[in-house]
Amino acid sequence: MSEKNREGKRTARERLAEERAKQKAAEKRRRVLIVGASVLGVLGLAAVIGVVAANAGKDDAAATAGPVVAPSGANGEDSLAIPVGDADARSTLSVWEDFRCPACKSFEDAYRSTIHELTEAGKLKVEYHLVTLIDGNMGGSGSRKAANAAACAQNEGRFPEYHDVLFENQPAETSDDFASNRKLLDLAGKVDGLDSSAFRSCVEDGRHNSWVAKSNDAFRKGGLSGTPSVFLNGTNIYADQSMTPAKLKQMVEAKAQG
Repeated sequence: MSEKNREGKRTARERLAEERAKQKAAEKRRRVLIVGASVLGVLGLAAVIGVVAANAGKDDAAATAGPVVAPSGANGEDSLAIPVGDADARSTLSVWEDFRCPACKSFEDAYRSTIHELTEAGKLKVEYHLVTLIDGNMGGSGSRKAANAAACAQNEGRFPEYHDVLFENQPAETSDDFASNRKLLDLAGKVDGLDSSAFRSCVEDGRHNSWVAKSNDAFRKGGLSGTPSVFLNGTNIYADQSMTPAKLKQMVEAKAQG
């Protein structure tokens, strides 16, 4: 092979090596740019989430910053319980519930008819405590707004009926449908005599928001583990795996008979 041919092949190899080096350098720069953009994207998303969360916290604080106004007839410590049934009944059922809580709906679906039977017979009184646990866990304001609306229904003497309607029409846990006043007012149409201007004003103004917040604070400070928390004459019956509506009825009727 001539010296000229060898020189040409060497030059070609050098050019190929240089081209490969350029390609590797370009690929490295591309990877750096992609990683950098990804990091910026994550940081940007985190910043947006942080802003949203901060604003949500501010909105909730603003919504519950007013004076604590208990609904009509509320009783118990700090007037945080809504009573249903005969005040002289010998058994008391204390129920801590969140209108967005699926387990609360399951409890209501199973025990509703028995509780109604016992309260109407004058054998049981129920004290309902409203909680906003799901708002805190899942985000949103549906628990608070539904609880406020239920307190507004108490003012109109329609709490038990509206309480039941809310649970019967509970949205999925991940949905915040109850954050809509329109939804809450539409559901009020299912309760005879509830959809009044006074009720609408109470719902739209969030009149009992601070009272709901105080009820939720009592739930947290009481060391309760979750919703529903249900106590019959001070005993936690929801934790009793053998509890059934029939057993609850038997216990209440035995107490009524002395």
